[in-house]
Amino acid sequence: MSLAAETRRAVDAHPFLHTALRADVVNYTAAARFLAVDDETDAVATALRRYGDELEALGPSDRSVRVRMQSGVGPVDDNGEALLAVGSTVFGTGADSSAYTAIVATGEVDARAVSTALASLSIAGIEVVAAGFEAETLVVAVERLDGANAVRAVEGALETALK
Repeated sequence: MSLAAETRRAVDAHPFLHTALRADVVNYTAAARFLAVDDETDAVATALRRYGDELEALGPSDRSVRVRMQSGVGPVDDNGEALLAVGSTVFGTGADSSAYTAIVATGEVDARAVSTALASLSIAGIEVVAAGFEAETLVVAVERLDGANAVRAVEGALETALK
């Protein structure tokens, strides 16, 4: 396998670095050392630079999304009140235990937006209890007391999510 191919494979194994290359915000030498593909740091840095040039550039998204908070959420038996189902657990309102808050984003929601929202929650130190999305809706369940901070984190993430 060529050095360029090895470098690309190593980058693709680290999504954050792939995103940074697309955004053109990479210190190529530091990234080459991080990847440890070969002893030739300069050659790997050059391969990174070339790979970044080939990738589609990231740009700001003009997505339209509305984010709201739904308190009083917990596991429910009745699917009629469901907001989110993960595995055999269904979360909704009217639960015996309402230990969680759901953050519900509706509009132009895609996998990149979900990824950005979950990363922002992680950075904010907010534990996600469950999450799911479909074409136009993202639902994230967090601990009840984290709701206000979670809604701010998700709003901020979706405002700045790149396409």
